Amino acid sequence: MTESPTTGWWRDAVIYQVYVRSFADANGDGVGDLAGIRSRLPYLARLGVDALWVTPFYVSPMADFGYDVAGYRDVDPLFGTLDDARALIADAHAHELRVIVDIVPNHTSDRHPWFRDALAAAPGSSERERYMFREGRGADGALPPNDWESVFGGPAWTRVPDGQWYLHLFAPEQPDLNWENPEVRAEFDDILRFWLDLGVDGFRIDVAHGMVKAAGLPDVGRAGQAEMLGHAELPYFDQDGVHEIHRAWRKLLDSYPGDRVGVAEAWAPSTARLAAYTRPDELHQAFNFHYLGTPWNAAKLRAVIEETLRTARSAPATWVLSNHDVKRHATRFGGGETGLRRARAAALLTLALPGSAYVYQGEELGLPEVLDLPAEFRKDPQAGRGEDAGRDGCRVPIPWEGDEPPFGFSDGPSSWLPVPAAWRALTVAAEEADPESMLALYKAALRIRHAEPALGDGPLTWLDAPDGALAFVRPAPDGTAVGCAVNTGDAPVVVPAAGEPILTSGPVAWEDGAGLVLPPDTAAWWKVSSGS
Repeated sequence: MTESPTTGWWRDAVIYQVYVRSFADANGDGVGDLAGIRSRLPYLARLGVDALWVTPFYVSPMADFGYDVAGYRDVDPLFGTLDDARALIADAHAHELRVIVDIVPNHTSDRHPWFRDALAAAPGSSERERYMFREGRGADGALPPNDWESVFGGPAWTRVPDGQWYLHLFAPEQPDLNWENPEVRAEFDDILRFWLDLGVDGFRIDVAHGMVKAAGLPDVGRAGQAEMLGHAELPYFDQDGVHEIHRAWRKLLDSYPGDRVGVAEAWAPSTARLAAYTRPDELHQAFNFHYLGTPWNAAKLRAVIEETLRTARSAPATWVLSNHDVKRHATRFGGGETGLRRARAAALLTLALPGSAYVYQGEELGLPEVLDLPAEFRKDPQAGRGEDAGRDGCRVPIPWEGDEPPFGFSDGPSSWLPVPAAWRALTVAAEEADPESMLALYKAALRIRHAEPALGDGPLTWLDAPDGALAFVRPAPDGTAVGCAVNTGDAPVVVPAAGEPILTSGPVAWEDGAGLVLPPDTAAWWKVSSGS
């Protein structure tokens, strides 16, 4: 990749999320790896994305499939070697793809050397000060220090043999670090420099809203801990102190050439709180989970889009439909043929909005959530929190080619999660041969997005639209414009539009003098006629 001055490539980038375990397996053990990602880089280049975000591949006992890190400066043998990481970064750059890697700063693995040292040390020791150890409550300290609950269910505290308790906002195998400790801050500065020196283009910061805890660790009450989408409103998250950390990291990123970026995974209770993570001296982007959580309803979609654009002033908005933590949107939007139609329309809506978009691996194939995984394959530590809990169903490996599972994901006989036989028609090879496939739609949308100066970063102007629909125009500095309309209702609607259709998610019609006729669950892009 040719080095260039800072251009803000991330402002309108389309970034493809690679869940490393489930993307491609090069050594036949049934688990995806870095060499497998390298082998599929030509596919990502053909797809037309600008960057890939790779989930954690660091040394880990895999209690949370890599989000419990035992060694931040090396690759777990399950995924390859440090040389494989170097080769992946180099090959991606050769394909003009940037590489964003995950960093997990809120907690480590309980197998991390620091935590092992803490368990071996005495209460009050410097080793324990790296984590959140506290005395218990009650006469003999047998009660947790406060009433906080883990995101994965149950108390957020575990007691150790000497009687103290340690905090884990996620699984017990993921003890929370103490970010008031300068040693912790210095360690992560060094970890970031290690990967920046290897050539990564940025970091997706896991639980970016969680590192700083509420002062005094106060009780919050049962009502304050009701289950919410992504723990957005749990009162011990999103403390103001996290922003000092992100400002320091922004300075570190800016000290490197090539426009390196920081992306916050921050679940905040409002778009205004989320926007604080992307102030000019903080991170470059923050995931827009409010958009992801919006149902298939034009009025609600418009409301969250307007609120996002209103609050995201110092950084571009981001738009995401699915990721490795939520049910795939083709299923959330109704499943079956209905869900697929809506997913096609949602893709055009998302890719037409101002800012940057994230694509979760397999959404470009229209993959549904796998809802019937056998119990022996459900390994997610989040499972068990409810009838529909667990994230395994969105993490089933990608089907690449062939007629039998695992469909080219692995040269071995099986994959770590079973691939449904019904996905035979959803393989990359099958969809590349079908001009009407979801993959063809994504390729066309990304090609047009790159070619049209009106798409990507920039302004948006709303158009009048009937109930159940939304429509807008994206003007470009050169005077051209692209329109987008979506019908989420149950009946066809007519959207006043004049111009040349350039891409639709399904069959549409144009009525002379009236405009665009959109069937239910359909979206369209058009080149706006000059003067209209």
